[in-house]
Amino acid sequence: MSTKAGLRPWFSATRCMRRSHLLALQHKRNVFTSSDQPFPLQSPDDWQLLQDRRTHFKMLVDLFGKHGSNVTRDNTFQPHHQLHRPLAPSEATLSALIAAGAHFGHAKSLLNPNFMPYAYGVRAGITIIDLDSTLPLLRRAANLTRAVVARDGTVVFVGTRPDLRAVVRKAAERIGPQAFHVGERWLPGTLTNKLQLFGSDVARRQNVTPDLVIFLNPLANIHAIRECAIQHIPTIGIIDSNVDPRVVMYAIPANDESPRAAELIAGVLSIAGREGRALRDKEEQSKKLRQSRYMRAQERGTTRYVTDRD
Repeated sequence: MSTKAGLRPWFSATRCMRRSHLLALQHKRNVFTSSDQPFPLQSPDDWQLLQDRRTHFKMLVDLFGKHGSNVTRDNTFQPHHQLHRPLAPSEATLSALIAAGAHFGHAKSLLNPNFMPYAYGVRAGITIIDLDSTLPLLRRAANLTRAVVARDGTVVFVGTRPDLRAVVRKAAERIGPQAFHVGERWLPGTLTNKLQLFGSDVARRQNVTPDLVIFLNPLANIHAIRECAIQHIPTIGIIDSNVDPRVVMYAIPANDESPRAAELIAGVLSIAGREGRALRDKEEQSKKLRQSRYMRAQERGTTRYVTDRD
């Protein structure tokens, strides 16, 4: 005990010396302007030399910077961009689908015979989806969504998995008041038993039947697809290799278990719906303009055919 007690002051002095040495090194590092400069700045000439080096380095960056890459975080692919900044239908490419993992299907033993036209092949026992067929079908579905919204139709996004709730909510918010989403559970009888579910007043006064339903996981919502078929409502669905493409009216062959693929497809369709809404607003504005010109022409007593060019 006495030996240890006698060594304690020596240990404490050693620790203080080590701390002071580290602080001195840290101070020198802060004073040094760069790693290749062995000594700190001691005179105005050293400061001037440092400024000349910085100017020379900036000249080299400006000279050779335009010959290098201009890739940044904003103009390159990021996984979160598909949810918050989706692609337009014209910007959707095969590389984007591959990056989202849309080409991975189920095991070869689970391949649906009716899915054969959309299968590229088998790799390691996994069916590979032909994205050359997926891309045009995705653009066809986008054209349909744009046309439905442009004609004042309503669109419903259905994704009942926990990882799809944010996807369908974002897609519906992106289109506006003409779009709705189902993220929890599709209540049986939503379309076939409207009077019992919504009430007679709501079912008669409001339009509770959508004009288009988009399914991100159609196999889990087969009863909802059946109701849409009974009510003659067009449907769009992400169809995997274990699903019959004929269950929906407009099939999009892709991986239905990949959240990124669902974000990409739902984002493209929602952007198309927003474009349709913009077309509808533009048409309404032109219609109001024609009506106002026609009313002014009637007030002047010269009724004639009024066009947008007038």
